[in-house]
Amino acid sequence: MPISEFELKRCKVKLSAFMAKHRPPVHIRAEVDLDYKIENQSVSIFEIRPQWDNPTKKTEIPIAKATYIKKHKLWKVYWHRADLKWHSYEPQPTVKMFEEFLDIVGEDQHACFFG
Repeated sequence: MPISEFELKRCKVKLSAFMAKHRPPVHIRAEVDLDYKIENQSVSIFEIRPQWDNPTKKTEIPIAKATYIKKHKLWKVYWHRADLKWHSYEPQPTVKMFEEFLDIVGEDQHACFFG
């Protein structure tokens, strides 16, 4: 089930603030940038870079994902490992508020998201 309209609006406001703080400077955004997607009950944060073998094409590199579990009223936190799969973020696999997810990603205490 998709995120409610109210929660979706709240997530977008929080994501806008997160992006304003964590995106690279304007002059290098053609080489590396940060963005997000909201699909159904999940929010994904990813890096955008030119494709290595064709710089005219852009590629999206997943960084972090939060999936809302309505039944439990919590967000599951995931990170994207080198095996190209999403894994539960074991230091804190769930959070109650979406802002907590963004705090975890922004702090990147264990270098799982931004390396």
